[in-house]
Amino acid sequence: MNEKLLADNNKVIKRIFNVDTNAYMEGALDVKTKELLGLVASAVLRCDDCVKYHLETSYKEGITKEEMMEAMGIATLVGGSIVIPHLRRAYEFWEALEESGQ
Repeated sequence: MNEKLLADNNKVIKRIFNVDTNAYMEGALDVKTKELLGLVASAVLRCDDCVKYHLETSYKEGITKEEMMEAMGIATLVGGSIVIPHLRRAYEFWEALEESGQ
């Protein structure tokens, strides 16, 4: 769907996507750290699509299950018990990533 959105040639949407792309590039923080930060923020905000995006990218970046779970522990601590359903779905999605070997 991103390709369709960008093909619509809306300047504001293109700029937002560009900022997002650039924000997750290597800088003072490495890409893995930035992805874990995105994962935590997404879990606290309870955005399952966002959590899945950051999990998939984290997995591709070589983040371990232990690192992911430590980050999700922080997300659950900060977000409270309402984050637990998102933690469950995140864990389930991570298992699917491991099984598929993406």
